[in-house]
Amino acid sequence: MNFDRKELSNIQLLNLYKRLLKPRLIEEKMLILLRQGKVSKWFSGIGQEAISVGITAALDKDEYILPMHRNLGVFTGRDIPLHRLFSQWQGKKTGFTKGRDRSFHFGTQEFNIIGMISHLGPQMGVADGIALANKLKKNGKVTAVFTGEGATSEGDFHEALNIAAVWELPVLFVIENNGYGLSTPTNEQYRCENLADKGIGYGMESHIIDGNNILDVFTTISELKASMVDNPRPVLLEFKTFRMRGHEEASGTKYVPQELMDMWAIKDPISNYRDYLLRVSVLSEEEDEKIKAIIKAEIDEHWAITQAEPECVADLAEELTDMYEPYEFEPINPSDAVENIRVVDAISNALRQSMERHENLVIMGQDIAEYGGAFKITDGFVEQFGKDRVRNTPICESAVVSAANGLSINGFKAIVEMQFADFVSSGFNPIVNLLAKQHYRWNEKADVVVRMPCGGGTQAGPFHSQTNEAWFTKTPGLKVVYPAFPYDAKGLLNTAINDPNPVMYFEHKQLYRSVYQDVPSDYYTIPFGKASLLKEGNDVTIISFGAGVHWALETLTKNTQVSADLIDLRSLQPLDTDTIFASVKKTNKVIILQEDTLFGGIASDISAMIMEQCFEHLDAPVRRVGSIETAIPFVKALEDQYLPKDRFESTLLELLAY
Repeated sequence: MNFDRKELSNIQLLNLYKRLLKPRLIEEKMLILLRQGKVSKWFSGIGQEAISVGITAALDKDEYILPMHRNLGVFTGRDIPLHRLFSQWQGKKTGFTKGRDRSFHFGTQEFNIIGMISHLGPQMGVADGIALANKLKKNGKVTAVFTGEGATSEGDFHEALNIAAVWELPVLFVIENNGYGLSTPTNEQYRCENLADKGIGYGMESHIIDGNNILDVFTTISELKASMVDNPRPVLLEFKTFRMRGHEEASGTKYVPQELMDMWAIKDPISNYRDYLLRVSVLSEEEDEKIKAIIKAEIDEHWAITQAEPECVADLAEELTDMYEPYEFEPINPSDAVENIRVVDAISNALRQSMERHENLVIMGQDIAEYGGAFKITDGFVEQFGKDRVRNTPICESAVVSAANGLSINGFKAIVEMQFADFVSSGFNPIVNLLAKQHYRWNEKADVVVRMPCGGGTQAGPFHSQTNEAWFTKTPGLKVVYPAFPYDAKGLLNTAINDPNPVMYFEHKQLYRSVYQDVPSDYYTIPFGKASLLKEGNDVTIISFGAGVHWALETLTKNTQVSADLIDLRSLQPLDTDTIFASVKKTNKVIILQEDTLFGGIASDISAMIMEQCFEHLDAPVRRVGSIETAIPFVKALEDQYLPKDRFESTLLELLAY
């Protein structure tokens, strides 16, 4: 192996050796503890240390790195106290995730490291968002994100590279090509000769680097970093290396030909670099032993600290509280000035006034800039706020949601507009696994609002008409809002943007231009978890949200003899159970109307809650009305049959006659 020190001093050469040696010695300790049953699982990075160490050493301490589970050298390179890492691995409360996640599945703002989740691809989109924030701050900072050759087959990889290229984001995309995805060799993973070639398709600079040569890694990254300050751009880096142990220790390496293991053993990044330092008299045998002894003593000392810490004890209140970032609602009341506007206008007003109020707020979505969005809600925003903050995106929902999370991590607020709520399925993973779980996992907010134009009644068919709130009300960590009137649409959207937690904000398309209301011209907020009691009566409680509220109002207008409490939920998560239960205890009968299909919908949960909490007050079974159990069809006759609007009246009258 050829080492080129270039202008590096002896001190720098020796420092790189110490940085290389530390993760290797920690791993050797962990493998012993694993055999002793004192460590439950281990993902080895032996043979790959030069990549993590070289990149971390080349970047500034305040530059974000997004590593994976074989990148111990990133964590030690940022000088995280070892006992904090050990406590994380051992599931202690003092670890970065309080025992809620394992190994390197965590982030830490203190050390500017954002760890992975088991779904390998989304972190590349997160890196895009972090880099976009840096670019907007004009701070000249670079972001590095790691992935393996296996994850280059994932859609998130391609989406993230495309966004970074289009937006010219200063991201180092690091591929550790280590030969195997678990047991699948590279010749069964891709057909191109080199993964670096994939950068060509995105108009992206790319390089192939010897991942086992610490000096090549360090000097190349240092040079690229310096050039990216003056010329912000993404760079794709393929590091050729090898995984000397199994995917994780239980997997073993029997599927790897022995001659391949032997070949790469000769290329060991640490022994080769050590021999080089000995040859050029930067290191002596005696000094080498001294360095190892110091590191081993540090490892033993910090392992003892972790062992002395108590085992994790479950705390129910803490678990429930930590699901969300603490947020104290700020009530803001408007002046008396009002204007009679539609739902679509109210949403646009809220976005505009929130953009004025929060200078760090960025809106992203397909066609939202000059075109103004599919529903013209952001029409004129580019002229007022500029294209930095009102950003057209490629058609890649997953990476856009991940990028929104990256913006939040790096100090911004983000709104993502799904062109239609149906398309959120392409961005489902980062919503339910990144945004929803992030605060619970490592105490970091996900300050993201996902706008969801939804609903039927417009003959748009199975892929433009779904009302899919139930996909998200089931997911702890998300807040779900679904207004039915312009006044609520504006106030709730303002609150959603203020709230540092992820909010799924549903906007019914049929209501956009059909419902008018006097709405305050000024900025104001409405709290989550507070339903609206639209009508009061004694015979029955009607619970609904979205378009269902208007169907219920039409039914009550037609059937004037019905005396009903009509509750517009407005907020589905959190849910105003106090208003629901109080009404049911008064009227003793209840019917729940939702536009979605019944099975698995929120009406089922509300019904169950009422049965559990108000059973002795009921004079009839709880009734639910929803759409039929099919996909939503296109032709009006079929859509009318699908939707529950007409069935609601007959079911309500049956309930009253019970």
